[in-house]
Amino acid sequence: MPSFPPSVTSPLPRLIAVFAALALCACGRLGNRADLVCLNGAESEVLDPPLMTAQATSRVAYALFEGLTAFGVKGEAEPGVAERWEISPDGLHYTFHLRHNASWSNGDPVTAEDFLYSWRRALLPKTAAEYAYQLYYIRGAKDFNEGKTQDFSTVAVRAPDPYTLEVTLANPTPFFLDLCAFTALLPVHRATAEKYNDWASKPDHFIGNGPFVLHEWMPFDHMRLLKNPRYWDAANVKLNSVDILPTAQPNTAYNFYATGIADLMIDKSLTPTPLIPYLKKRSDFHAAPFLGAYFFRFNVKRKPFDDVRVRKAFALVVDKQYLVDHITRAGELPAESFVPPGAGSGYQPPPMYRRDPEKARQLLAEAGYPGGKGFPVVYYLYRTGLDLDQDIAVELQSVFQRELGVTIQLSRQEWTVFLETQQRIDYDISRSTWVGDYNDPNTFHGHVCDRWREQ
Repeated sequence: MPSFPPSVTSPLPRLIAVFAALALCACGRLGNRADLVCLNGAESEVLDPPLMTAQATSRVAYALFEGLTAFGVKGEAEPGVAERWEISPDGLHYTFHLRHNASWSNGDPVTAEDFLYSWRRALLPKTAAEYAYQLYYIRGAKDFNEGKTQDFSTVAVRAPDPYTLEVTLANPTPFFLDLCAFTALLPVHRATAEKYNDWASKPDHFIGNGPFVLHEWMPFDHMRLLKNPRYWDAANVKLNSVDILPTAQPNTAYNFYATGIADLMIDKSLTPTPLIPYLKKRSDFHAAPFLGAYFFRFNVKRKPFDDVRVRKAFALVVDKQYLVDHITRAGELPAESFVPPGAGSGYQPPPMYRRDPEKARQLLAEAGYPGGKGFPVVYYLYRTGLDLDQDIAVELQSVFQRELGVTIQLSRQEWTVFLETQQRIDYDISRSTWVGDYNDPNTFHGHVCDRWREQ
C-alpha cells in the first residue's frame, strides 16, 4: 500500500511525508485555505482501519492513526506508538514497549489494551475485514478469524501491563514490523467504536491517535485535517491544516494544481496522459520506482477463460513495451512478472509470458478457436474517469482483434460499482492493479494471489 520515492529526504515528520513525498509546489492562496491542499484520487472509504482497502484511504489513515510502528519517508518501519522493541533470536517473539506520552485525540492514553481490542476486532468474523489475513502471521489468529475458536486468548497477543505488548508469531516473518504500521493493524479507540456506529465517517465522533484529527468531511468535496495537539510528537508537525480533495478526473485535478487551488497531485493516474511528455521536463514533476503492478485478470470460472490455453493466448499478444512507450509514458517498466523488481532484499522474480503472437494463435486454435472463429462475446471491465484506463482498454481491444481475430466489448463502471463487481467476480476480463503493502515479495505472493485489491 504505502510506497515512497527513495530519494525523499524531507525534514518534515513521517506523517507529513505521506502527503509531501512528491513535493510538488503551487503558488497562490485562497480564503480559508489549508496549509497544504492535496489531490488524493477517488473519494475515501470509511476511515475504519480494518475496513480500508484503497490506497487513497490509507494515505489519510496514516495521518489520523499511528500503529506500533509508522512508515518513514522511505517507506521503512520506524518507531510509532512503540518507542522500542525486542525480537527473540528465533524471530518469533516480539516485545513492544509503548510510549507513556502517546494519547488519543481526546486525551485518553494509548495502551497495549487498545491494540488487543483493535486486533481482536479486526479478526472477528462479523467485522468482515478483507485484510484480516494480514494478522495471520500471529499464532492462532487464522483459526480465530475463521471461526474455529471464539476464544481470543488462543491468539498469541498479550498485554502484561498497559505499556507492554507481547506478540508470538506462527513463523519468523521478516516484514512483521512493516505490518505493524499497516492499516489493518492500526488501533481504534474502543469507547468511541462501541458507542457510535458512524464514528469512522463523522468528524464529531472521530477519535484518532495520529498527528492530525478529522475536522471536516464533506463527501466528494473535501476533507480537512487539523494538527492534533495531543500527538506525542506534535512539536515536529509543521502543518496546522491539510485539505484533501477527492477527484478521479485527471483534467480537473491538473487544473486545480495548475491554478494553485491544490499544492500536490499524489497519484500519477491524476496526471493527464497527453501532458506527461511536457510535464516530465518540469522541475515540479517527480518520478521514482514504485512497488506496484498494473495487469488484467481473467474469470477462470467462465468460458472461454476456463481454458488455460485461451488465457495464455491473450497474455502472449499484449505488447507491454508499446503500452509503456506510447500510452503510460511516465517511465514505467514492462511487467515481466507479478512481483516488481526490487521487492525485498535481492529477490529476482522469474519472468513470465513475453510477447509471442505466433504461439498465441497456435494456442487459441488448439482451444477450438482458429483465427478467432466461434469465440464468444466477452467484456473487458475497467473504471470510468481515467484516460489511462480508457486508452489501455482500447489498445487491448485492438490487439486482440488484430492478432487473434477476437472481438471484445468494453465495459466501464464508476469506481465504487467497479470495486463491487470485482468483489463478486462478475466479469470476463478486468483491469486491475496492486501496490505492495510492505517491501517483501510476499505481498504479491501468498494471500494476495486470490485477494487482489484495487488501488
